[in-house]
Amino acid sequence: MIEIIYPNKKVEKIEFENICKNKKTILYFYPKDNTPGCTKEWKDFSSLKDEFEKLGYNIIWVSKDSIASHEKFIEKQWLKIALISDPELVLHKKFWAWWEKKNYWRIYEWTIRSTFILDENCNVVKEYKNVKATWHAERVLKDLKSQNENN
Repeated sequence: MIEIIYPNKKVEKIEFENICKNKKTILYFYPKDNTPGCTKEWKDFSSLKDEFEKLGYNIIWVSKDSIASHEKFIEKQWLKIALISDPELVLHKKFWAWWEKKNYWRIYEWTIRSTFILDENCNVVKEYKNVKATWHAERVLKDLKSQNENN
């Protein structure tokens, strides 16, 4: 079970597979709420949300932040995108969006900023790893439009 908070601040515990069942999904892993890069990315995805929806895609973001942190992020930024709280890194590890590096006596851990395009059965059809916040949403939209034209 995962915990998801919607823009209306409704919180739900559901199976991950129910999120993308019968709905194509853009799953975006980001490091932390209310940081400059994540805020930039949010603004870009939000401004294109209607275009993604016209192509039949649902947008969901994932971070290890708590539901309380997500709620503040939604309030501060007026988010219109659902957020998944993954503090135990279950989805991060499932999608290889978590990195751990041991260097002598220290362990460094971080989220790999990544986007996964999922089909109606939650299968990954495309992935973007180590993405930069600038122009990423536009690139994803362009790729999805191109894919849509080819099908």
